[in-house]
Amino acid sequence: MTKADIVDKIHTGIGLSKKDSIDMMEAVISIMKSTLEQGETLKISGFGSFVDKQKNDRRGRNPQTGESITINARRILTFKPSAVLKDAINK
Repeated sequence: MTKADIVDKIHTGIGLSKKDSIDMMEAVISIMKSTLEQGETLKISGFGSFVDKQKNDRRGRNPQTGESITINARRILTFKPSAVLKDAINK
């Protein structure tokens, strides 16, 4: 499912105009994105949690040359589905 598909479902399900549906979708995504950029956890009841985690530097190797390299520290985003979502998927 794409963002356009979600906009169509909002448009038909709620009855908002296409432009209002797009604006609402963009606003929700913008809020989610800014929350995660600030390092906050985003919890959506009945759906799940998006958590920002920090990974430390680690050693790795270049598979082509076998040379040891350092993989830099970085932030990653993980998703943990809620029990409600897990139950709905596994029915």
